[in-house]
Amino acid sequence: MQTEVDVLIIGAGPAGSSAAALLQQQGFRLLVVEKQIFPRFVIGESLLPHCMDLLREAGLLEAVEAQQFIQKCGAVFLRGNETCNFDFSSQFTAGWKYTFQVPRADFDKTLADAVAARGVEILYQHGVTAVNFSPTHAATTIEKPGVEKFEVKSKFVLDCSGYGRVLPRLLKLEEPSKFPAREALFTHITGDLRPADREEGKIWVCLHPGGAWIWIIPFSNGKTSVGVVATPEFFRRYPGEPEVQLRTILMSDPNAAARLAKMQFVFPPQRISGYACSVKKLFGDKFALVGNATEFLDPVFSSGVTLALASANRAAKVLTRQLHGDAVDWQTEYADHIMQGINTFRAYVSAWYDDKLPQIFFAANRNPDIMRQICSVLAGYVWDKSNPYVSQADRALGLLAKILKSQTRED
Repeated sequence: MQTEVDVLIIGAGPAGSSAAALLQQQGFRLLVVEKQIFPRFVIGESLLPHCMDLLREAGLLEAVEAQQFIQKCGAVFLRGNETCNFDFSSQFTAGWKYTFQVPRADFDKTLADAVAARGVEILYQHGVTAVNFSPTHAATTIEKPGVEKFEVKSKFVLDCSGYGRVLPRLLKLEEPSKFPAREALFTHITGDLRPADREEGKIWVCLHPGGAWIWIIPFSNGKTSVGVVATPEFFRRYPGEPEVQLRTILMSDPNAAARLAKMQFVFPPQRISGYACSVKKLFGDKFALVGNATEFLDPVFSSGVTLALASANRAAKVLTRQLHGDAVDWQTEYADHIMQGINTFRAYVSAWYDDKLPQIFFAANRNPDIMRQICSVLAGYVWDKSNPYVSQADRALGLLAKILKSQTRED
């Protein structure tokens, strides 16, 4: 076990593993500490095509491809008898035309194992309890339950702890999200009556008539992830134990009910409440926040793993230059860049919940060129500023929804 390294990475999930892979390529001494033991269950199972670029750059794509996860070629949005089918083969930005739907227990372990096989030390079941920064180094206190604490000195700390949000908690960087409180109730099922051929791997997003939305994410192992996202008020309209509650909600949406009529729950439904979060800043002296340790918006557009990989990629590159003695500007080179992607997704999440996006998705006269531009956002290419639905996301979505609404009134 190393007690003095160049970079200490907190968390071995997608952000931590990909950051470690990129920094290991540069020859830095690394230590990864992970509070849990892999494999472990986590949601966020639907990747976006931009993940493929980021995995390939980190040298991790081959390991992921070897798992033969089901290919995701797009996303289907359904509302009653209305359908909006996005296919990643038809998008504005030149990029990947597919990605994967992944059980995260398998996906995260694949990445971590690939990094460990390259010689990066990962300490599982180890948590960070304190961190102190001096002019020369960071001193981080690490402990394993039932074992004596020890200290690791490093030149820099990358917090990739995801929902654990280690440094935001220790350094009091947390801020409440501006999004209203929502909950997710979810499980895995068998008996999914999937579409055939290319359509099989697409995520389904069903707008429930009562104001919630439902995800349906198929896996190559024959199981399917299903979940409902809604306000606490919505869930209170469906009393009962979580299994009864989830089943009743799913069966009360016509599209989910038809597809999931023969479903069997694999494990008791789980609930996450108040998942949206934010922070005061993304970096400080000798540390940076990466992935969900920065900000988590909402699961609706599956942005979590994409933002984790993208922020890890960017942080590793800026940190590499810093450790090589170059002058770097973490604000412009890292924070501003990452926030641009987060804010693009934020615009889409907001437009989803205030009904602008459903109005666009289910319009009778959708413009094919505009839908390709929106498709690129759904594919994760949220840094392509040549796309007006990236560079001016709020304005473009608002204007388009207004035009479509006026056309509907005229019809």
